[in-house]
Amino acid sequence: MITIDLLRRYDRPAPRYTSYPPAPAFGEEFTESEYRALLAQRDPRRPLALYAHLPFCDTLCYFCGCTMRVSHNRDFMRAYLESLLEEIALLREALSDTGSVVQMHWGGGTPTYYETEALLRLTEAFRAAFPFDPEAEISVEADPRGLEFEKLAALRQAGFNRISIGVQDFDPRVQEAVNRLQPYELVAQVSEWVRELGFYSLNFDLIYGLPYQTVERFARTLELVLTLRPDRLAVFRYAHVPHLRPHQRLIPSEALPSAEVSWQIFAYTVERLTAAGYVYIGMDHFALPDDALSRAQIEGTLQRNFMGYTTHADADLLAVGMSGIGELEAAYVQNTRDLSRYREMIRQGRLPVAAGYRMSFDDRLRRFVIRQLMNYGFLDKPRIEAQWGIDFDTYFADALRALTTLAEDGLLELDPDRIRVTFAGRLLIRHVARCFDVHSARLEEKGFRFSRVI
Repeated sequence: MITIDLLRRYDRPAPRYTSYPPAPAFGEEFTESEYRALLAQRDPRRPLALYAHLPFCDTLCYFCGCTMRVSHNRDFMRAYLESLLEEIALLREALSDTGSVVQMHWGGGTPTYYETEALLRLTEAFRAAFPFDPEAEISVEADPRGLEFEKLAALRQAGFNRISIGVQDFDPRVQEAVNRLQPYELVAQVSEWVRELGFYSLNFDLIYGLPYQTVERFARTLELVLTLRPDRLAVFRYAHVPHLRPHQRLIPSEALPSAEVSWQIFAYTVERLTAAGYVYIGMDHFALPDDALSRAQIEGTLQRNFMGYTTHADADLLAVGMSGIGELEAAYVQNTRDLSRYREMIRQGRLPVAAGYRMSFDDRLRRFVIRQLMNYGFLDKPRIEAQWGIDFDTYFADALRALTTLAEDGLLELDPDRIRVTFAGRLLIRHVARCFDVHSARLEEKGFRFSRVI
C-alpha cells in the first residue's frame, strides 16, 4: 500500500533508465573514429535494431519534450531526408558485416507528417542497406491529425506492422491547454483503418500530469480508450521542464495537477487497465496478454532502451537522424542535436557523432542488474554471480544498504538469494533501480536535473 506520506518521501527525481549510465553521462570526447572502430569490430552475429529520427511537425504541442521542429517548408524537410539517406549509406559502409534487422522504429517529431513518397524512399534505403528478418517488428509514430488511409496503406504494404498514435487525453479542455486538438472520432477512425489494413499492433500514447487533468476527467479518457482496445499503451508522466523546453511556458502552470493528484491518476490508470485485461509491463507500459511485449516479458527477451520497452534484448541499436542515440554491446553513441550541424557533417561524409560513452565492466554489470529490475522486477543473485563472476552481496554492499530502507517501506522483499520487487515497488521502480546507480548522484552534483518520479 502506497500512502500519501510514502509518496511525499519518494517524490524525488530519478532517471528513466532508458540507458545506463543515463544519457547526461555521455561525453563529447567520444569521437566519430571511435564509433567507426566499434562498428568495424561489431560481432555480425548480433541482430540489429534501427531507429530513425524525423523531427518535423505541423504544429507545436506545448507539452512536447522531444527534439523537434515545426516546419511547413517541404523543400527543407526533403533536404533533411536526403541527409538521412546519406547517413544510412555511411553507417552501412562503416560496418564490416551486419546481422539481420529484427526491429525498426521511426520517431520524432511526427514521421507521418512526411509525404508518402518520402517515407517509402526511406524504407527502401534501409532495406537496401540491411537485411531484414521476415518477422521483424517495424513501427512508426503517427499523429492522427491529417493522416490519410492511403498513407497508412502504403506503409503497411512497405512492411510496417506496428503503429503508435499520440492520443495524450480526450478531454477538450486539456487538449486546448496543450494545443493538441483531436476528437475521439478522429482517433477512432484511424484505429479502424489500422485494424482494417492488418497492422499487428496498435499503441496509444497517453500523458498524465497535464493541465486541468483530474482523476475523474482522465477516467473518462480511459473509458474512451478502452472502447478502441489498443494492443499496447504507454502512459507517460508529463515532465514540466520549461528551463529546458521554453515552449512549455505556454502551459498555464497553475493548472497543472499536484504531484499527489498526478499519482492518483496513474494509480487509477494501473488499476483500470489491469482490470480491463492489460498486463502491466512496467514503468509506463501496458500490453494485452497476447501482444509480443507481454510474450517477451514471459520469455525473458524484454528490452528497455531509448525506444522504451521493446521485444529484442540482444540487438544492437543503430540510430540515424539528429539527436538519435544508438547502443552497442559496450558503448552508446549520440548524434548531434543541432540540425545545421547534422546536415553539415553528413555533407562532409562524416557520421554525425556528438557524444558517446564506452562502458566499463562495472557499467555493463549495473546496466544488466537495473534492466533485470526494470523488465522483470526481481534479481536472482546466484545467476548473476555465475554470469558475471562476482559475489553479489560484497560487490553491491552499498546498494543493499539502500535497498533495506525500501524493503522497510514495502517496495521490495530481500531474501538471501533473491530480491523481489513488490507491486508497490514496481510503481516506484526508478527508485529501486537507482540504488544500483553510481552515476546519477555525480550528475546531479554537476547541476543536471532528472524528472521527478511522482
